[in-house]
Amino acid sequence: AEATPVDSGPGAGDWAAAESLLRNLSPDARVLLICHVNPDGDALGSMLGFALGLRRLGVRGMQATFPGPPEVPVPFEGLPGLDLLVPASEAYPDPDLVICFDAASESRLGELVDRLDTAGASLVLDHHASNTRFGAVNLIDPHAAATSVVVEQLLARLGVGLDAGIAECLYVALTTDTGSFRFEATTPAVHHLAARLLATGIRPGDISRRVFDTRPFGAVRLFGEVLGRARLEPAPAGGRGLVWTWATLDDLSRHDQRPYVLEALIDSVRCTAEADVSCVLKETAPGEWAVSLRSKGGVDV
Repeated sequence: AEATPVDSGPGAGDWAAAESLLRNLSPDARVLLICHVNPDGDALGSMLGFALGLRRLGVRGMQATFPGPPEVPVPFEGLPGLDLLVPASEAYPDPDLVICFDAASESRLGELVDRLDTAGASLVLDHHASNTRFGAVNLIDPHAAATSVVVEQLLARLGVGLDAGIAECLYVALTTDTGSFRFEATTPAVHHLAARLLATGIRPGDISRRVFDTRPFGAVRLFGEVLGRARLEPAPAGGRGLVWTWATLDDLSRHDQRPYVLEALIDSVRCTAEADVSCVLKETAPGEWAVSLRSKGGVDV
């Protein structure tokens, strides 16, 4: 069967190709799992959850990594499978198989992008409609609420059932990308998946406190400062309104905070009633900025 267009989700040919790659791994195969730069909950959770599943299948030559500094954001420091993480500088230079998670394009792989050329084969799991299909095999479902949804489906096809370790990783991934089940992508299927994950015995209250409701006091002070400089502009977005703010490296240094704390800032900005579009600009290096954009549905960002 032929692969299907990205806007319709994975077809039978895509699933069959992915299964074949994984089922036909040799016992000494080296598998490299990569998620995108500045990994969020879906990127890390999907990658580690799938890694734990591969471990259940008997894969032993396996590494998980991401580009940039090898620092796991504090909210995700308790995830199962972190023992598989290696710095990008220590990742297999020529793996037999590279699997990419939650990355919509090659550019999101940073200094690890060359592994697409040196690997024997490549598999991409993602849920972004903008995905460029850069893998040899692509499982991309733009209708999925998170990459973890695609991961769970592939694990099920491989005969890997859910255990508490896999479930915790996928639950963190699912809750972060659905905004704790508040976003429009939260379908009945999402809640059914969440129910199966919870049935393994993981504790949602503990996970939510760790991931969403805990931050250093310095970050609280930083948020107050950055929110205090927010700007509301009614005219942009076709009159639907824009709210935006920015944070610099100096802001982080002054409050002794790591860059990951800024990932949650967009949620405090996007609640503005008078704006459909919210934007946070974050300085990531001198002269380099990352931009977070969100819409309440009136504008395609």
